Amino acid sequence: MKEIRAFIQPHKLGQVTMALLEVPGFPGMTVIDCNGFGRERTQHGQDYKPFMPKKRLEIFAPDSLVEIIFETIMETAYSGQHGDGKVYIMDMLEGGRVSTRERDPDLG
Repeated sequence: MKEIRAFIQPHKLGQVTMALLEVPGFPGMTVIDCNGFGRERTQHGQDYKPFMPKKRLEIFAPDSLVEIIFETIMETAYSGQHGDGKVYIMDMLEGGRVSTRERDPDLG
């Protein structure tokens, strides 16, 4: 099991969500509003504000779905502009379902 964590432009959320819902067996995701900046900084007016709004997606998926989810996000979130975002894949050791107290390395 892996965690796929993506930071994308807010206006791309609808497109990315619709594309992910087409992935057979898509396990669902959490979306969080966040702000941040990367290597390049932008300057707006006289007030220097490096933080740009982003959407953070968190997806916990079985290894068999990781590649298609990763590629779907990369393709759908792409606009060709600076700041399109980043996608990370991380190993997950195990998870737990609170309602059943189930604990499993492949909990989806």
